[in-house]
Amino acid sequence: MRVFVTGATGWVGAAVVEELLGGGHQVLGLARSKEKGDRLAAGGAEVLLATLDDLAALRGAAAAADAVVHLAFNHDFSRFAENAAQDRRAIEALGEALAGSDKPFLVTSGVALIAPGRVAVETDRPPRDASFPRRSEVTAAALAERGVRAATVRLAPSVHGVGETHGFVPMLMDLARRSGVSAYLGDGENHWAAVHVSDAGRLYRLALESDVRQTVYHATDEEGIAFRDIAEAIGRKLGLPVARRDREHFGWFADFASADMQASNRLTREALGWQPTGPALLADIADPGYYAG
Repeated sequence: MRVFVTGATGWVGAAVVEELLGGGHQVLGLARSKEKGDRLAAGGAEVLLATLDDLAALRGAAAAADAVVHLAFNHDFSRFAENAAQDRRAIEALGEALAGSDKPFLVTSGVALIAPGRVAVETDRPPRDASFPRRSEVTAAALAERGVRAATVRLAPSVHGVGETHGFVPMLMDLARRSGVSAYLGDGENHWAAVHVSDAGRLYRLALESDVRQTVYHATDEEGIAFRDIAEAIGRKLGLPVARRDREHFGWFADFASADMQASNRLTREALGWQPTGPALLADIADPGYYAG
């Protein structure tokens, strides 16, 4: 099939594109710059040079595709509400082009805040609280009323792998280097789900090839890793002490550092026959090549 992928040059997007091309599919990838587009083309994909604000271009690409994967999201947290609004407009534009077509449409969100204090499952619904501005999953679900076969892939808070530079774990490593301590909040017994980037990429391909018959998929391999264990792994790698710190140490990241973000993948594995095979998060953090370059 011919698949239009937004965020095609990003960390997860690149893995999705590689999986799709390796599976014999054609890919049209959205790229914001010629430099990124050239890298995408070198891997065998076609390129659409545009941004998420180019709604007409998004509609045209979606209409000409057999399926759409939406991964692009600006993770500048200083402008989170604005970026969430941009994301909503992009999903709505893509949905308009797919209305009544029964073409599969995968939207991306996360397991964070789905079920605070317990293990999230695929049948849990996302929060509708106005204080949570990102509406990716809610927007996608509303498209079903317009004949769009949309589903959401919820990514783990850590989508890891050698070469990762911008995710939550790299942020923690950078903070540890700058502060001289690898820190955790409270007792550090809150847990984060995790998944290797290659496993996440394969999940998107399998979901498309299954005709997207489930409304939510969980891209989570490890159900939950204690935050303190993550801090200790980072401390060992960097040769830094590991210690409890208060919220001020983490700044804006404190809510994530203290969050319990566990998630099951049982229904996803049953629906897709998906079996994660990549390295575990703590093993990745211990890899000498992690974050190199």
